[in-house]
Amino acid sequence: MEGDAGRDLGVQRTMDGNVNDEVTIPSCCLKARAFPLDPELEANCHATVVSGWFSDKVGKNMYFNNPMWPGEAHSLEVEKILFKEKSEYQEVLVFESASYGKVLVLDGILQLTEKDECAYQEMIAHLPLCSIESPKNYICKSVSSFCLLSVGPAQELVKRPFFEMIAKALRPGGVVCNMAESMWLHTHLIQDMVTACREIFKGSVHYAWASIPTYPSGVIGFILCSTDGPAVDFKVPINPIEKLKGAHRRELRFYNSEIHRAAFALPSFVKREVSCL
Repeated sequence: MEGDAGRDLGVQRTMDGNVNDEVTIPSCCLKARAFPLDPELEANCHATVVSGWFSDKVGKNMYFNNPMWPGEAHSLEVEKILFKEKSEYQEVLVFESASYGKVLVLDGILQLTEKDECAYQEMIAHLPLCSIESPKNYICKSVSSFCLLSVGPAQELVKRPFFEMIAKALRPGGVVCNMAESMWLHTHLIQDMVTACREIFKGSVHYAWASIPTYPSGVIGFILCSTDGPAVDFKVPINPIEKLKGAHRRELRFYNSEIHRAAFALPSFVKREVSCL
């Protein structure tokens, strides 16, 4: 039956097999489930808050299934919806969560939260900056969205032309740090990126990682590259953040020199599956 907010009343079975008839499922999501081979319905299936919980964009085969979380679901308890509108480009949702502060969602995919965004922002900035002696002149920040890089506009960020463009913009000895997905889910993408970057940049290429609870698998990766020129050893922070004083010193929540070194320690399965690491 049609709900008072334009939603249909759906059913969801609990672990013991009983039916939870209090869960309301958006109409578009019910249609996407009824016609699992219709890509248009799946694409239009939107971000949803059901019974006080947000879950990443509903997929085609099961409730709250998403290619970002294959075979599993990720949900956050919602205390209050702060903003929800569809812009010219995407559907925007901002809500106050019970555990992670304010949360930004674009097109049904969680982008960042107040609690753990510091890990991504601080690592993508300081891993390269603390690996060179005197960063100066130009520091360009490009923050990728938290989204699967074989999907949507962000897929261009893992393709060869993107890295070729970056390499041309760098001076000799210049460095770049780019998001490189999760080692638990995307070793095939990591392999492709590392292989391409070793051919393009001609200098050092390394993969690092950090823990981010609200990113798929709870882990996010970074690929660090330097152009042909002065050697760069990304694994060692030769320009440690701790030496900064006065106005240049900022209180960081996640990054420090110990975290920097640890970020390059890779599990055995990653070394096996990404042959050039």
